[in-house]
Amino acid sequence: MELILQPVATTCQVSGEPFAAGARVASHLVQVGPTREIVRCDVLEQRLGSFTPPGKVACRWVQPFRPRRAGENPDRALKLNAESLFVTLADPTTEATPENTRLLQFLALMLERKKVLRPRGRSADGLSLCYEHARSKAFFKVQAGELTSEFFVAVQEQLSVLVGAPRARAAGAPVSSNQPATPTQATG
Repeated sequence: MELILQPVATTCQVSGEPFAAGARVASHLVQVGPTREIVRCDVLEQRLGSFTPPGKVACRWVQPFRPRRAGENPDRALKLNAESLFVTLADPTTEATPENTRLLQFLALMLERKKVLRPRGRSADGLSLCYEHARSKAFFKVQAGELTSEFFVAVQEQLSVLVGAPRARAAGAPVSSNQPATPTQATG
């Protein structure tokens, strides 16, 4: 999963106020328009009551604003992939929401499978799963949860906003493309 997004804005989308260092900024990933483009909307936390997302919100997080340092390359922050989205949502300064927690749990499963994250057991209270980021050696806690069918339906809805809805199979199409076509399926 890879997206190209704008870096964090320097002003509030609602009020136009410049963000000060440490200001709490709510970032939203929103699907807009007929092209289903994903845009990032950044709003001062105290202005959230006046904010109306311009489309379907995939996820949202709140964290302190950090101004770019002089000479910092903003293009490096443009590519948002599963790994960087996980790191952003798992940051201790990011507030947990039910949507983010669900997405974080799914991303942790996916990145563990890809060996980007290494499982390190449960937290002392048993409520979180602990992971080590393979490249940075940073540790992250992800709230433990049940992986029910409802969980996966909700995650699929979130992911469809981020990466597009899955294509529907044609009636009678084989489930797996790894199997050779049977004589009744192979039509010339």
